Amino acid sequence: MRLKTNLALEKAATIVDEALRLARQENMLPQTVVVLDCGGKIIAVKSEDGSGLVRFGIAMGKAWGALGMGISSRLINERLGGRPAFLGAVAAVSEGKFVPVAGGVLIDDADGFTIGAVGISGDTSEKDEYCAISAIIAAGFRPEPAAADPEWQNSSLSGPKK
Repeated sequence: MRLKTNLALEKAATIVDEALRLARQENMLPQTVVVLDCGGKIIAVKSEDGSGLVRFGIAMGKAWGALGMGISSRLINERLGGRPAFLGAVAAVSEGKFVPVAGGVLIDDADGFTIGAVGISGDTSEKDEYCAISAIIAAGFRPEPAAADPEWQNSSLSGPKK
């Protein structure tokens, strides 16, 4: 991961607004979206009406964890999910700002530099990640990971779709 400290407020706001637009388009549960620069500073955040109290902390933890580990929060889960002692240590070191489930996506510029991360929480982690990836692309950046889980539409907080 190569870092560059240049994520404009206008671009961060575009990411947030596009993520929320997609969530409404797909009839998702209320979302909270956080955009951080590569130093972990909040650049933009919005929480929809009805988004739960802890959703900001979850979204922040997804983005912060992705930046801290240099990989998406989905990949953190895939690589480290079987290593609970290490995950616990990272959670402790990050003072709880570490949520290793899909929905934390790195923002890379055209030169491949990581300039920030998006964290989204509100629906299933797969749906959160879909909104983050699509919004990053809409703002003219490259998301890492480049594509959402292909089964994102089938994920549900109330169980599998019938």
